[in-house]
Amino acid sequence: MRNHAALTAVWPGRPYPLGATWDGQGVNFALFSKHADKVELCLFDDKGRHERQRITLRERTNDVWHCYLPQARPGMAYGYRVHGRYKPEEGHRFNPNKLLVDPYAKDLIGALRWSDAVYGYTVGSKREDLSFDRRDSAAFMPKGRVLETAFTWGDDRRPEVPWQDMVIYEMHVRGFTRTHPDIPEDLRGTYAALACAPVVEYLQRLGVTTVELLPVHAFLNDRHLAEQGLQNYWGYNSLAYFAPEMRYAASGKVKEFKTMVKTLHSAGIEVILDVVYNHTCEGNQLGPTLSMRGVDNASYYIVNADNRRYYDDFTGCGNTVNLEHPRALQLVMDSLRYWADEMHVDGFRFDLASALAREAGKVENLGGFFDAIRQDPTLNRVKLIAEPWDLGHGGYQVGNFPPGWAEWNDRYRDGMRSWWKGDAGMVGDVADRFAGSQDLYGWSGKGPHASINFITAHDGFTLHDLVSYNDKHNEANGEENRDGNSNNLSWNCGAEGPSDRPEVNALREQQKRNYLATLLLSQGVPMLLAGDESGHTQKGNNNVYCQDNELGWLDWTSSPERESLRAFVARLIRIRRRHPSFRRRSFFRGQPIGEGLPKDVVWLKPGGEEMTPADWQDEHVRCLGALISGRGITDIGARGEAQRDDDFLLLLNAYHEPLPFTVPASQGHRWCRLLDTAQEDMHEAPLEDPVYALRGRSLVLLSRTIAKP
Repeated sequence: MRNHAALTAVWPGRPYPLGATWDGQGVNFALFSKHADKVELCLFDDKGRHERQRITLRERTNDVWHCYLPQARPGMAYGYRVHGRYKPEEGHRFNPNKLLVDPYAKDLIGALRWSDAVYGYTVGSKREDLSFDRRDSAAFMPKGRVLETAFTWGDDRRPEVPWQDMVIYEMHVRGFTRTHPDIPEDLRGTYAALACAPVVEYLQRLGVTTVELLPVHAFLNDRHLAEQGLQNYWGYNSLAYFAPEMRYAASGKVKEFKTMVKTLHSAGIEVILDVVYNHTCEGNQLGPTLSMRGVDNASYYIVNADNRRYYDDFTGCGNTVNLEHPRALQLVMDSLRYWADEMHVDGFRFDLASALAREAGKVENLGGFFDAIRQDPTLNRVKLIAEPWDLGHGGYQVGNFPPGWAEWNDRYRDGMRSWWKGDAGMVGDVADRFAGSQDLYGWSGKGPHASINFITAHDGFTLHDLVSYNDKHNEANGEENRDGNSNNLSWNCGAEGPSDRPEVNALREQQKRNYLATLLLSQGVPMLLAGDESGHTQKGNNNVYCQDNELGWLDWTSSPERESLRAFVARLIRIRRRHPSFRRRSFFRGQPIGEGLPKDVVWLKPGGEEMTPADWQDEHVRCLGALISGRGITDIGARGEAQRDDDFLLLLNAYHEPLPFTVPASQGHRWCRLLDTAQEDMHEAPLEDPVYALRGRSLVLLSRTIAKP
């Protein structure tokens, strides 16, 4: 429509695929709406500013309204107006005065400008959302844009890193590179920046196998944030499930995202997306009418059975997407396949995944959504990770997701935080979490890799703040420090916030090493929060969802402490990669691995004796050893041969005082110290004394090589 001429030819088109599809000759438009009376396709100029033509969709097949425009081309901006009943009490909120974003839009142009005109009801009226607003919203709305999907992928292949070999690195696209000194300034904070050599080389040196990106689906800034001059930084406010967020695209082109994926794949690094299919940015009954609410509210959202004016909100964000409806389920499945097939991503982390399992308001772990994924030939081959809870009744489902799914394990996070801050009665829980959480995942036949272990994530304190603050400090968010979790299981090591006391800072660095070593030596899949390896701080803010500034951006300035911590993390990852003992495919059994052979794992007291049932119940125990037999683990080498590993002794002392630990007899093979978190500059060294002087609040790893038969 570059000449702004009207498109006179309108053909019937097809009901599938949904969305705007360019086939090389023209564009097919298809929109589902079961309850609509009339649908109008609105065409705009190339910048999406002026509406040039409206086309009434005459064809309707199985509740899909469709047409084909042979003169249309990629780059065309468009939206919909959908006519029907405005009966909120019946669950219907049609308002043709509101321009709607196609739920299947693969590209967007323009940004939402907040105005009362984008609401379907008259804001401030006595009847609130039961009123009807006749103002046109088109001038304030982003528009869909027809996309040319062709891209030269060449020989791009998914790295397909085995689950047990993964090291996940959770990062924010913008925040990771926004201040990176080696990235061209015009690329910082974008997909293109993540494809730059300094970033790729940094991830490779660190040893990361998989990056997990915070939401990149097109999202909106909340109105209350925009009015305070803040931004929705994290992006858990989705508008379009097919379109990448363009504020992260230096070029303004979708292909920039594809180039990023291709580049990371060429370096052997997987890309997992954090996806938000549980709710949308349209909020509760008082939210704006932007897309699915105006297309078919009663089909796309879970409306309250007793009063359909309201929504069942299991997400804390005002609404819940109704995956019991086949078309809403199709939307999510089509979106997932699009990102896997067309954008080549390697997997998904599902925000508030329990909400996706709800049927008739209850969580059904083997419900329609999971059945659909399990049988899908594309999606049953990508990596699926659940955040296994939502805010509704029965929403906490850690350990209960179906086979094929891994889960964020908050039991691991809380157990390890409590242990290293010195809480009582944690020894049994720490052993369970270190061993892969068999109590949570073993009953269903899963292995340790079902547990995504983490100490910190985007939501909460960074690792530096975990050891520097007892309390959250979220004043910058404008909510009088009421937002964010107050139960952080943190300990400031003797001073709240920055300190000039050397002993405090030294202890903080040691505690960081404790947490990182525990995470990377535990069974299961470790997930690092970007910046933790270099001491990133948010100054005590544990909820920077609205802080698109230095609080949320990584600080790339160098210091001896930061370089030392990065080197420590890289070394830990190398140890993990080199030794299959720390990335087992199956759980420990705690039994002899063969006749005349030791147990695969033996839990030890400081005196060298095996833990007894009474010891596990003793709430005063703060020190634990794990003797791991390398003869109890086999790994398949490149030529298919079985490879045995070394024996390892892991010592964990959460007590504040030193404790001598009697090391088991070496059987003629000397123990070697691989690391000791009480020493900043650590070199491997043979152990001369059978009693190890275990410092207070420290972790030690010893190894011995056993002759292979």
